[in-house]
Amino acid sequence: MKKRVLWVMAGLVAAMVATGCGKKEEPVAAAPAPAPVVATAIVIGLDDNFPPMGFRDEKNELVGFDIDLAKEAGKRLGMEVSFKPIDWSAKESELNGNRIDVLWNGLTITEERKANILFTKPYLENRQIVVVTDKSAITNKAQLAGKVVGVQDGSSAVDAVQKDEATAKSIKELKKFADNVTALMDLSAGRLDALVVDEIVGRYYTGKKPGEYRVLEENFGTEDYGVGTRKGDTELAAKLDKALDDMKADGTAAKISTQWFGSDIVKK
Repeated sequence: MKKRVLWVMAGLVAAMVATGCGKKEEPVAAAPAPAPVVATAIVIGLDDNFPPMGFRDEKNELVGFDIDLAKEAGKRLGMEVSFKPIDWSAKESELNGNRIDVLWNGLTITEERKANILFTKPYLENRQIVVVTDKSAITNKAQLAGKVVGVQDGSSAVDAVQKDEATAKSIKELKKFADNVTALMDLSAGRLDALVVDEIVGRYYTGKKPGEYRVLEENFGTEDYGVGTRKGDTELAAKLDKALDDMKADGTAAKISTQWFGSDIVKK
């Protein structure tokens, strides 16, 4: 009896194996490729105390030349633009850590920054000027020897001063500030002898207080402003370039510039 049961079971197993071997498996359909993600919003990092490029007005709202320019570019690209105030001295970390998508706030194009940032074409030209109080005896860079000179931490003013080795070595102290507003307050209070600052910012402030400050004829060099994206965001950089080119061509950039500076100073 046991032998017969075993033979029957063996026959069933053989039949199952034969059936399995003879069955043609249907091919598994490949999963469809995911649709490419199209960016519909960009977060712009800025120093919110950097007039007239980006700052807070009396209603605590963000305003400025770069703010208006960025908003217009966003409209043309069909992207929602938001602004995130950051520690400007940590701007590259903020960008490459994906906490922001763009740096747009009077960002100077330098060879050092190009190693970590992909820039658009320049849209403004700027100089690093020296601001002193109107009563100061300082009239040139040589007279900064033994003096305390202020700069915004993380700004191109730091690099500009350091590149002028003779002047940099002669200065008593290069004092760094979180923003230029505080630095100007220290200059007025006599805690600084001079301030090296972007001309666009410096002229804006000194123009508001005639008779209090004076700008030296000598400066620390000319530079260009550009919009900064991550190194791999070539498509976004190209789109921003086109938006800026179109704004220059149709007069929109000139109109925004005139509103903030009284004339068209946009670099063509």
